[in-house]
Amino acid sequence: MDFNLRGKNVLITGSTKGIGRSIANLFAEEGANVAICSRSSDSVNKAVKEISLFADGKIVGSACNIKNKEDYIFWINDMAKKLGGVDIFIPNVSAGGGMDGEKNWWENFEIDILGTVRGVEAVIPHMEQSQGGSIVMISTTAAIETFVAPQSYNAMKAALITYAKQLSQAHGEKGIRVNSISPGPIHFDGGAWDKIKISKENFYQQTEQTHALGRLGTPDEVAKAVVFLSSSLASWITGVNLVVDGGYTKRVQF
Repeated sequence: MDFNLRGKNVLITGSTKGIGRSIANLFAEEGANVAICSRSSDSVNKAVKEISLFADGKIVGSACNIKNKEDYIFWINDMAKKLGGVDIFIPNVSAGGGMDGEKNWWENFEIDILGTVRGVEAVIPHMEQSQGGSIVMISTTAAIETFVAPQSYNAMKAALITYAKQLSQAHGEKGIRVNSISPGPIHFDGGAWDKIKISKENFYQQTEQTHALGRLGTPDEVAKAVVFLSSSLASWITGVNLVVDGGYTKRVQF
């Protein structure tokens, strides 16, 4: 199936490993021009080289600290200049979960919320010049159904779903679509659930058994959903929160 992404310019934050890297890989396979970042220059350079081996489009990237507003805005504008514009934006970087009190609340606010807000406000003018675009925010099933315990991660990710919906209404007339996606537990080497599998095996197994499909998901399965929502195949879909969780959540989504 052709996603009509060849030549599209895509910016993805937090994209050298895990879900972000899988998203970058898939966009590159579809012929898009892709810009990636992480806090490490070495990891960015390595990822750019690896993706370029199979990409038809342009692959660029540089180190960027999302918490540093000036650094972040510079990265977006620099990548837009190198690619020739912005058609698709995936604000993927996250502070992750944790229960260290105010520390986690500040981290999730600065990275998950402000990181997304600043990125959106920076790419919208570029998308207006392109007469349209697509933004897909990465939320989580922990935002839509009670998970483990009260955490800043859960609450801040829930805020992104509302923010995406409001943006979709505000910018729809400009041809800019905004959606969010809520992955369930995702396992990959070195990821959060890989660490849980090692340190809390019983909890990992219980979580696995709770999935209707009997297993945790993979980054590639999330990436496919993100790329679909970003593409012209989803041209009449905006303001939606797509749950990709293998039947982990139990609520009925009216």
